[in-house]
Amino acid sequence: MATAHGTVDSPLAAEEVFRRVSDFSTTEQWDPGVIEADRLGEDGEAIEIGAKFRVVAAFMKTKSELIYEITEFTPGKRVVLRGENATVVSVDEITVEPHGDGSRLNYHADLTLKGPLRLMDPLLGVVFDGIAKKALAGLTTYLSA
Repeated sequence: MATAHGTVDSPLAAEEVFRRVSDFSTTEQWDPGVIEADRLGEDGEAIEIGAKFRVVAAFMKTKSELIYEITEFTPGKRVVLRGENATVVSVDEITVEPHGDGSRLNYHADLTLKGPLRLMDPLLGVVFDGIAKKALAGLTTYLSA
């Protein structure tokens, strides 16, 4: 399993930061590794437990599509999303809290390879660390204004 975590401070109010990141269709706007992201389901549906998103990432020179679903949701504060495809499971936890004049976002992600690919977990950790650093840098820019 590969793990990444980071903290992003934003001048934006916690409610705004949470609104922007709990809708995972926005990942294309802040994660440079994501090439497509959209919401599955009906337009206008609330972001809540059960909401689903399709995220296509460039990963090791291939495209990898994951379907994410919100599995835990505390409005304005915490969201947990589980993404999966044939080869990997990703669990992303995002918490947001007021901090100073703005807010602080904590991001934690676990990526687990499935089946025989699990033997490559040590290599995945190294690759995932670089991907996560770029995503956190993008998130910092996205939440700066």
